[in-house]
Amino acid sequence: MGDYFEVFIKAFTASIDWTWRSVIFNVPWNNNYFWGLIIISIIVWFLEMVFPWRKEQKVIRKDFWLDAFYMFFNFFIFTIVISGFYSVLELIFSSMKLGITSIQLIDLSGLPVFIELLIFFLILDFVQWFTHVVLHRFEFLWKFHKVHHSVKEMGFAAHLRYHWMENILYKPLKVFAVMLIGGFEPNQAFIIHFVAIAIGHLNHSNIKLTYGPLKYILNNPVMHLYHHAYTLPNERKHGVNFGISLSLWDYIFKTNYIPESKGKIKLGYSDDNKMPKTFLGQLLYGFRKKD
Repeated sequence: MGDYFEVFIKAFTASIDWTWRSVIFNVPWNNNYFWGLIIISIIVWFLEMVFPWRKEQKVIRKDFWLDAFYMFFNFFIFTIVISGFYSVLELIFSSMKLGITSIQLIDLSGLPVFIELLIFFLILDFVQWFTHVVLHRFEFLWKFHKVHHSVKEMGFAAHLRYHWMENILYKPLKVFAVMLIGGFEPNQAFIIHFVAIAIGHLNHSNIKLTYGPLKYILNNPVMHLYHHAYTLPNERKHGVNFGISLSLWDYIFKTNYIPESKGKIKLGYSDDNKMPKTFLGQLLYGFRKKD
């Protein structure tokens, strides 16, 4: 038990140290989550101001500051808190002879770096698409995912408004995806991470982008807006347009739905009036026995 506690504390303090060193520019620029997130956010927010899709929407839209806080909570505060638990789990798996290469299915060794990154990106995005579908299909998971769908005005910061329980589900599945791949350098994941953040910010932004023929591959703000639509056809009651970075999976599995592109639709879900308005209320939401 002492070993587990030591591993927990070591990981916890290391996470705090890394975050602080990121804030003071004491980590490699391409690994700096903190300022990378801020720079991407400022760029997309600037584009929203210059090229607004819904011109009547304010620059400081409804719940803007709540969503901005979620960005830092989910990526830094919660990551610090949970880091110790993940390290303990890693130690447990290691004692069971289950390591990062235990279930390796693909060996990328020898491939050009670009191809490695592309394969990793595709696998990871599909895992996230599948996880997203699951969040909508099972009621006990949907209760947590409702926090993200409580957004009533769409903007870039809505990308990272989500319940902390989603981290518990998404991260192990991402790790599982990494375990399937051999020859991939984990530090290359930072590149994929920043690309995914930029695409996710744009998908939630108040900018009208469709990417022309590339809309069948890349997710976009027009497509993702309908993922948040209040009203959907009965046969699509569990949701549509589940793509994270790529729209490809929605077109393959017939979950795509874009009836128009004016951007004037109501967002939310049928009982979203029950969602608490405060961060603390939303933090505990989902654990209630009754909605």
